[in-house]
Amino acid sequence: MSAVTQSFQKKLDALREQIRHHEYRYYVLDDPELSDAEFDQLMNQLKKIEAEHPEAITPDSPTQRVGGKPREGFVKAKHSSPMFSLDNAYSIEELRDWERRVHELIERDDVEYMCELKLDGMSLVLRYEDGRLAQGITRGDGNIGEEVTSNVRTVRAVPLAVDAAKRKQAGLPADFEVRGEMMMPLASFRRMNEEREAKGLATFANPRNATAGTARQLEPSITAQRRLDYFAYMLLRDGRTIFDRQSETMDALDAAGFKANKNRRLVKSIDEVWEFIEHWETRRETLPYEIDGIVVKVDRTALQNELGFTGKAPRWAIAYKYAARGGITLVEDILVNVGRTGKLTPVAILKPVPIGGTTVSRATLHNLDEVERLGVKIGDWVQVERGGDVIPKLVGVVEDKEHPRGTREFHMPEKCPVCGGHVVRTEGEADHRCVNANCPAKLRESILHFAGRKVMNIDGMGEALVTQLTDRGLVKNVADIYRVTQEDLLKLERMGKKSAENVLREIEASKKLPLERVIFGLGVRFVGERTAQFLAEHFGSLEAVMAASAEELEEVNEVGPRIAESIVEFFAEPRNRELVEQLRQAGLTLAGEKKQRGTQLAGKTFVLTGTLARLTRDEAKKLIEDAGGRVSGSVSKKTDYVVAGEEAGSKLDKAKELGVAVIGEAELEKLVP
Repeated sequence: MSAVTQSFQKKLDALREQIRHHEYRYYVLDDPELSDAEFDQLMNQLKKIEAEHPEAITPDSPTQRVGGKPREGFVKAKHSSPMFSLDNAYSIEELRDWERRVHELIERDDVEYMCELKLDGMSLVLRYEDGRLAQGITRGDGNIGEEVTSNVRTVRAVPLAVDAAKRKQAGLPADFEVRGEMMMPLASFRRMNEEREAKGLATFANPRNATAGTARQLEPSITAQRRLDYFAYMLLRDGRTIFDRQSETMDALDAAGFKANKNRRLVKSIDEVWEFIEHWETRRETLPYEIDGIVVKVDRTALQNELGFTGKAPRWAIAYKYAARGGITLVEDILVNVGRTGKLTPVAILKPVPIGGTTVSRATLHNLDEVERLGVKIGDWVQVERGGDVIPKLVGVVEDKEHPRGTREFHMPEKCPVCGGHVVRTEGEADHRCVNANCPAKLRESILHFAGRKVMNIDGMGEALVTQLTDRGLVKNVADIYRVTQEDLLKLERMGKKSAENVLREIEASKKLPLERVIFGLGVRFVGERTAQFLAEHFGSLEAVMAASAEELEEVNEVGPRIAESIVEFFAEPRNRELVEQLRQAGLTLAGEKKQRGTQLAGKTFVLTGTLARLTRDEAKKLIEDAGGRVSGSVSKKTDYVVAGEEAGSKLDKAKELGVAVIGEAELEKLVP
């Protein structure tokens, strides 16, 4: 490189670094040093230089936040480790119960907690390779999300690169992962809705919905216009936490140039947690963004590892949800919705009322018993509540001089409002059901369920497409999905060639999904995601499930008489067996690996303590349970083995005191060859 070129590159790098500095001051610290006009002048200067020297443009240049053509769709990406939900608490008593469980499991009382605001947005993962932003991935189902990198690059609170000096200061490796919350500030939300209203477009109900919709825009320039924000709260390397404490993680995020929420506090007791909760409950309206609670985390990573996870949530964290926000509104009508199982659900149609940032116009009444319990009539004024992600619900009828009672009673229809089929209510059950197997409402909802993210994951097959397919008679059952052609799709509204190709590619990919997804997708009453997995592991094939008696089905984990009877009834119907045969012919996975618990560790009880080198706490637990063993949270005389890793706690001392055998990770693996 010539001296002139070196000089030019040095000036260019200095200009980019100057712009990055001012972006950080403005978007992360909220403390700008320049006016907007002065900042724009610097950016225009950089754009002019790069236009004259395109060979000098780098992916992390500030000019490259928005660029390129609109995307055709989003590809899926697997997370480095599962993204779990949090269990909720709604009172100080529930928080104390959680603390008590934490103390019992780790057998110590000196626990510190990190309190953070529970931001009301959407979870987002950032992956950095050699310090540069490589991927932005949505949460998805917690295991697999969608790559939205082009859109993430437009969020100015997200660094496009973290240089070596900042990484060193923060204690970060070259390759690392950040998890956090992407959200829309209230000012951006209001401005966007005003612009949409002026154009005659539908407005978004709340910032969370607007964020989710914006994150999945196929045109990054639209995402850029909506001014999203991003707060980081976790740092990982190869799916594991980097630092010894959550408080250290937050400090490292600050040092690396990420926007970690400053409204956080490290405390030593639930009483101090409660002070933090009360402090922000009275001040949440002063924030420039929405929160719906407080997240409380055990600070030390070693204790987090020791506590581990339940099936759906970490034991070391909990979300305190603020009380529901409510309002009073008028019940204008009560309609009946027909679901995929034929269940008839009364739904209150409400005079729109704003509650907690959302305009509420509908609320489920669940069943006739609930309508009668509330005593609600059409024309009544009612109290409606909504809290966090909870669906709006009617709390009660308002009776006073200002709110006169309604006069029209609600009656559950004797005929299905969709198909006119007979409606029945089985003795001992609360629900009314349409018994017509060919009810269009059941068909549409069944297909939406089958194509859903947690079932066959057919991206693009949403309500609009499914409605067209069923209305035109192209899909009469879920097996017909696999007979749809490109020619069929191109006849539908708003369906271009590229979109049709994407849908067909998703349909084809779904054939490779495992047996438990197919079982779940059939829509057998009472058979959810977890039960479907147990059935697949126990029987190993759908054919074996179909042939099983009620007694044989009850041998499956968590399958009782009610579920067993429902499965037998489902497969006793010839049309359902024919449906399975059609799915077989379509090439779906109807067989898998038959998994039964081993016997090597049958009758043996294990306790895990400390951090293992190769296995996570959940992996070690699964290894033991798959071999027939049992994992307990506390050491007693009945404990056979304590598996101890680094920083083993008081459980190790208790084991030595009781004379319980203590083994390491390698010895555990030898017990289960």
